[in-house]
Amino acid sequence: MNSKTTSLLGAALVLALALTGCGSGSSGSAGSSGSSGSTSGAGATAAYDPDATIEVGSLYEPQNLDNTAGGGQGVTEAFNGNVYEGLFRLTDDGKVEDLLAKDHTVSKDGLTYTFTLRDGVKFHSGKPLTSADVKYSIEKVIGPDSQSARKSSLTVIKSIETPDDTTVKVKLASKSISLVYNLSYVWIINSQAKNLTTTEDGTGPYTLGEWKHGSTLTLERFPGYWGTPATNKQVVFHYFTDATALNNALLTKAVDVVTSEQSPDALANFENNADYKINNGKSTTKLLLAFNDRKAPFDKVLVRKAITSAIDNKKLLSSIWGDYGTLIGSMVPPTDPWYEDLTSVNPYDPNLAKQELAQAGYANGFSFTLDTPNYDPHPTVATFVKSELAKVGITVNINVITADQWYTKVYKNHDFAATLQEHVNDRDVVWYGNPDFYWGYDNPQVTKWVDEAEQSDTAEAQTELLKKVNQQIAADAASDWLYLYPQIVVASSSLSGYPVNGLNSQFYAYGIKKSGGRG
Repeated sequence: MNSKTTSLLGAALVLALALTGCGSGSSGSAGSSGSSGSTSGAGATAAYDPDATIEVGSLYEPQNLDNTAGGGQGVTEAFNGNVYEGLFRLTDDGKVEDLLAKDHTVSKDGLTYTFTLRDGVKFHSGKPLTSADVKYSIEKVIGPDSQSARKSSLTVIKSIETPDDTTVKVKLASKSISLVYNLSYVWIINSQAKNLTTTEDGTGPYTLGEWKHGSTLTLERFPGYWGTPATNKQVVFHYFTDATALNNALLTKAVDVVTSEQSPDALANFENNADYKINNGKSTTKLLLAFNDRKAPFDKVLVRKAITSAIDNKKLLSSIWGDYGTLIGSMVPPTDPWYEDLTSVNPYDPNLAKQELAQAGYANGFSFTLDTPNYDPHPTVATFVKSELAKVGITVNINVITADQWYTKVYKNHDFAATLQEHVNDRDVVWYGNPDFYWGYDNPQVTKWVDEAEQSDTAEAQTELLKKVNQQIAADAASDWLYLYPQIVVASSSLSGYPVNGLNSQFYAYGIKKSGGRG
């Protein structure tokens, strides 16, 4: 099946802003502090061409180049860590490391964080990095016009002070154990830069070359980079509108690597082929059947549990992804510290579903409209859900909408009964603690646990509380987490050093090495 996925807010919104975190590369990748995380080791011992061009195939072209203005998954993939950097780096295996911040301290009461900036960092325009740029960048993310997913997480910030050019002092309204993690999603931009939807001015190992809309986006190695230079001279992202064309480009060697394989059937072309390597990494993208928990009948726990038990998620996943992908039974992927396999909480059992519907007062079923984004795999999934729910007496009316319509109707206006959507971020179970979020789940105990977890003194205490959150939302069937996407990176065997997990859609290119002839 050809399936083109997008981030939570599709083309309309970058709830995936959060995707501005910094991922990892291979050893010797950008950043003087080094890097860690999962990367492919294929061909790592072979000589490589430092002036190679890396041809990257992707389905995710940016909508614009500003991660707080609806740039979409594509701008995250191309720019995150490559063109822009944060105070901290989020590695490919989910660890947080220093990047533009060389160190930081926390006051005893946990309410003041003081960050010291790395020396010698310059933007691509030549302007030195100062604390004023960091202040501007953070305030841009939490500003009124921001479409960033981390906006709500960072509103705990009460004030930002810049006592000198290399010091940033952030004062909080309440403790936030996730502050450093959340700041790894904030791209540091030149506070004096203009027109960032079409241009850039970051501190990363690449500058923007040329963006040919509908075709390619080119990154050029930045000679003035403060850290270890990129291991290649140029990266060209080639954009395709369907998975078949993307795979054909890989087979004909028009591209060197596919950042996220979306056509499982095509994998046979690359298996047992010495010219290619298939990497089955770890995804953070969950496909949700999200209910509007404010509206009847989805305000009843038993109804939501019944729907969850009526849908054979294993069959659905297999029909789309074959042997790839994972069932998790919750919002938490295995890469999160508070992960537990909760697939048994609401097991596939149509008879149980009918019993729960009867107990909820819907023995004869009911009907509802499922707002369905128009890009794959949503229409196919919607048809499957409709068929499954018909077996327990529930009628589903499928309403296909665009990504922009989804943002306005569902996310912004909450004008829906149920919807399908991907959530790409890690550690996003905390959104169930926000009753104002689009799905309207409102459990005061969960909200209390989320708040307490954020104010924890230790990671262990935070993990314990968020495990309780995860267990409770599963018990309440707050949504139906249909499956966790696989992360399949297919690359030429001449490449090494590319990220394989695609955490939050990031794709660090600066550590990629290409052996053989010059690109």
